[in-house]
This record gives sequence, structure tokens and C-alpha cells, in this order.
Amino acid sequence: MTGPLAGIRVVEIGSIGPGPFCAMLLADLGAEVLRIDRAAGAGLVGPNADFRTELLHRGRRSVAVDLKHPDGAGVVLDLVERADALLEGFRPGVAERLGIGPGDCLARNPALVYGRMTGFGQDGPMAQAVGHDLNYVALSGVLSLIGRQGQPPTPPLSLVGDFGGGGYLLALGMLAALLERHRSGKGQVVDASMVEGAALLGTAFFGFAQTGAWNPERGTNLVDSGAPYYDVYETADGRWLSVAALEKRFYDDLVDLLGLPADLPDRDDRSGWPRLRKLFADAVRTRTRDEWAALAEGRTPCVAPMLDVDEAPEHPHNVARKSFVDKGGLTQPAPAPKFSRTPAALGHPPPAPGEHTEQALRDWGVSGQRVDDWRRSGAIAVAEEKD
Repeated sequence: MTGPLAGIRVVEIGSIGPGPFCAMLLADLGAEVLRIDRAAGAGLVGPNADFRTELLHRGRRSVAVDLKHPDGAGVVLDLVERADALLEGFRPGVAERLGIGPGDCLARNPALVYGRMTGFGQDGPMAQAVGHDLNYVALSGVLSLIGRQGQPPTPPLSLVGDFGGGGYLLALGMLAALLERHRSGKGQVVDASMVEGAALLGTAFFGFAQTGAWNPERGTNLVDSGAPYYDVYETADGRWLSVAALEKRFYDDLVDLLGLPADLPDRDDRSGWPRLRKLFADAVRTRTRDEWAALAEGRTPCVAPMLDVDEAPEHPHNVARKSFVDKGGLTQPAPAPKFSRTPAALGHPPPAPGEHTEQALRDWGVSGQRVDDWRRSGAIAVAEEKD
């Protein structure tokens, strides 16, 4: 492995959403991440199986373990002894019942960083409540800010809860704990909650709301589609152009680019925003998206074409920056950020559950005899190759 985390070993207890995203980030940066999948999921391994498109699983190998088997916890704990960190995404109390909770793991490895990912956190009145990304973002207060005027709140994909407020937050917390361990020599538990992570992403807006700088009505503020000079507009070819000319000098260049008259409504007078929006929309609709992008080159109107996901990897800027990579027949975002001395790179393609069970356990120092015993007892499972 390459990257700044090369040499760090992480055990990932398989989950969905934010847990795999956190593990992907660590693997992208060079950590050796071993994913523990359910033994029942181990099946046939072929070149075109669906699991190869699970991009959140990239960069690590998979060991299939039956965590409910009498020896299942022992498999994980043996790996924990050799690991720097573990991450899991169970509801509170489940890891403890399986025998792989923080107490069990830190008893075997006091220097372990134990990362926990939940929606509501490990304690509190809603700790055991079920939910998904949208519920967590709603409880954080952030969802109330997202949407157009007169419309219901807009679900922000899974970006604010699962990935930004969840996986990224847990990765940051685990890295901070690993850094602190160099001073203390001790591990600790990192409790990451998507409610708290989503709220953290909205810190600036909590401040704006309490100082009168933010209108509680959605879609009426500067950066929530309220301002006509911070929005997206349809172009002549049915595509879209993003406009974000907040500062006056950029706004003036935008007005000039669009060929608008000098007697426009005052940009700071919100009563004139509807008329200004129509003028912008009518002007943008006179050219194609790519024509506007070409006209804006070398200028400062703060516009950019809205690219579809199949277009973004081909944009000249993204090509020059190597922002996307092709691996295993799939185009995907490259590891980020970039490092000058220890560059990150993609490792293993997304694995099948149990694809590397025996070899990975041996590579981590588990004896061949123990691996064989676990396989015979059913504590672990191995994916079988198919033509």
C-alpha cells in the first residue's frame, strides 16, 4: 500500500453507508483495511459479479466470519491484537452482545482505536431508535435549511448524513485518536453520530440563524437559491449553468457576460430579485451550456457548467488533475486529497464477501492450523471461484 497511512492496520466490521465510506477513506490513504463480512454472504467469485461495482468497498480484502458462531468473536479478537484500529456500525449494544465491543477489544489490545458509527449516538433517549440518513439530517436541524422557496425540504442525497456527517467525521475522529496514541500509547473509543456530524456541517448556518443573517424561510437567502446570482439556470440545449457571482466585481462581470442592460434592479434589494432572476434566466437560455462555458474562459463571472456524472471524468480540468481513475472497468473518484511525498492510490477492487478469507488471515499472522480449524467449524467461510 502507498499513501500517508501505509503501515496502519484497520479491522472493518462490514456495514452499509457511512461505515464503508470511512473504511474506504482510510484505505484510499494507504491503511491496510480488512473487511469482516457475514459468512452467509460468502458465495461464488466471478469477474462480473455485482459486488465489483460496490465502490465504497474498494481498497480492501474481505474475510467472511460468522459472528454468532462460538468462535466468531475469537476470529475478530485475534485480528484486533494485530490491528491499530477497528470500526463498526452496529446499533448500540450489538457489538457488546457479539463479544467484540470496546471492552473486549481493548482488553486484547489497549492501544486500539475503536471507531463507532451510529445515527443517534451511543447514548441518549434515541440511541436505540431506527432510522436512516434523512432522519438524522432532519433531527440535526440542517434539513430545514435545504430547499427552494415554497417547496418542501429537499433530501440532500446521502451526502450530509451518511457521508459528510458520518463517514468523514468518523475517519477524522479515528485519525485524531491514532495521532493522540503516539503521545499516550493508549487507545480509546470514538463515538461518531450522524446527527451530530450533520449539525457540525451546518455550524456556520446555526450562527447565521441566531444573528439575523439568515431568513428561516427556505430559498430566500444568498446561498440557498434565494439570490438570483447564486443559482442554476437552464441553457438553450436543456442543460444547466451554475451561477455564483456573490461579490460585486464578479457580479458585474456576470452581467456583462450575459449582455444585460445597465438599469438592472439593485442586487441588494430583495424585492427586485424575482425580476432579476427572470432576466438572468432569459439571458442564459439564449446559448448552450458549453457556449457559455467557452465565453466565460479567462473572465471572472463565477459560472461553471453543471456536468452529469458521466461527463465529469472527461472534463479537461478533472483530466489534468487526475480527479477520476479507471479501475476494474469502472470510472470512479480518485483518492483525495493529494500528497506531495506520500501519494495515495487505489488498492484492491471491491471484494466478494470472503474472497480473501484464508490468505488475509495468514497474512495478518494467524496460524494456518487455526485458520483450518475455524473453517472446519464454520466460524469462517471462503468464497469459491467460478469460471
